[in-house]
Amino acid sequence: MADTHPVYAKIEGPIVMIGFGSIGKGTWPLIERHFDYDHDRFTVIEPDARQHDFLREQGLAFDDTALTPDNYREVLGRLLEPGKGFCVNLSVDTSSLDLMKFCREIGVPYIDTVVEPWAGYYFGTTDNAKRTNYALRQAVRDEKAANSGGTTAVSCCGANPGMVSWFVKEGLLTLAKDTGHDATAPSDRAGWAKLMQSLGVKGVHIAERDTQVRLEPRPRGVFVNTWSVEGFISEGFQPAELGWGTHEPWFPENAHRQEEGCRAAIWMERPGAVTRVHTWCPTPGPQFGYLVTHNEAVSISDYYTVGEGHDPEFRPTCHYAYHPCDDAVLSLHEMFGSGETQTEHHILGEDEIVEGIDELGVLLYGHEKNALWFGSRLSNEEAKTLAPYQNATGLQVTSAVLAGMVWALENPNAGIVESDEMDHARCLEVQRPYLGPVEAHYTDWTPLQDRWELFDENLDTDEPWAFRNVLAT
Repeated sequence: MADTHPVYAKIEGPIVMIGFGSIGKGTWPLIERHFDYDHDRFTVIEPDARQHDFLREQGLAFDDTALTPDNYREVLGRLLEPGKGFCVNLSVDTSSLDLMKFCREIGVPYIDTVVEPWAGYYFGTTDNAKRTNYALRQAVRDEKAANSGGTTAVSCCGANPGMVSWFVKEGLLTLAKDTGHDATAPSDRAGWAKLMQSLGVKGVHIAERDTQVRLEPRPRGVFVNTWSVEGFISEGFQPAELGWGTHEPWFPENAHRQEEGCRAAIWMERPGAVTRVHTWCPTPGPQFGYLVTHNEAVSISDYYTVGEGHDPEFRPTCHYAYHPCDDAVLSLHEMFGSGETQTEHHILGEDEIVEGIDELGVLLYGHEKNALWFGSRLSNEEAKTLAPYQNATGLQVTSAVLAGMVWALENPNAGIVESDEMDHARCLEVQRPYLGPVEAHYTDWTPLQDRWELFDENLDTDEPWAFRNVLAT
């Protein structure tokens, strides 16, 4: 294995992985391939008994304790060793911020794929502003501001959030080169923001189309997805949320601005998983996506802001525009239609998927070439040849976790960082062997095209890329 896959670092001390669902199961073999570590000191914290047989078969040590606000310090304290090892948090219902703070207290590098709260947060309050990813992210940014530097903790480093932030930078450099601008990579945040502004980019869709399918039809009463069902339901029930750009001429009636922090995003009084937007991906062309909230929608708009205060000179609009696999779409319809979440969950395994890809990229729009999609078009068949125990969707996430771990070990005292703040070139260098075709596609499509003329949609014809036109009525 070491002869065919680069070993990026030696990890001294214990590695603790929190959670062993589809992403944990796929991340483990990448850790196995690319790090030199003591296998006897690798421990999984996994309370779900459905995973225990696999863990035993692979000879992996595990602790079946469910982490809670009352016990996490004790459990992690006996598994981790101060100043050594790594904590890889791939769980749900655990506070990313609390776990991150504890790891930094004892000098252990940390990574997660989302700012996750303790169990009950998503459904335990009727205050929708507090249920946004903006609020979750702001708490981490406040911690970063109060305690800068120190042991590296990588926040929100999966496919999205994570990899897509690196695609934004690579997409900007591609656009700069293709339009005759200086394509030298900026050295700091201000430089990247000025580059986006100078290229005329008005916004970014995290545009994804998952076409992976199996032979059997989806059974009624079962939520089927290609990645964590619990994670998708949780974020789908959060308010629709997006980074709000300075070019927007209209403000949705059911939307709210944030009152604290960077104020780079707004949220709407409706779940993201029933809020549709118009977007574009290479395979289908124009398509509907769901405006599901994601950390990168806020972080990208914040990172590329030019100017200070609440009325900056430039800021891009940014949001997720997600078309999940067809089985997941039907599962969403059933769930919201019935008013009940399905009790049975199923993740499509790599061996039951018969065809399809996960086409995940960033659509940079509003510039002189109209729109550029830059991203990964990984098929399930190729994913199976690249790494075990995951489909295409999973591999896009797990390879980003790998890249984030490598970066953290190479930058051990960077403090709390988001993917936008990392060296995108180094991260993609590590991740790219697992992404299949990574391509750039230009399109002349805008949200004003291919609309039905039978109804008055009250579109803004003066600003084709206005969110008013993107939002499906």
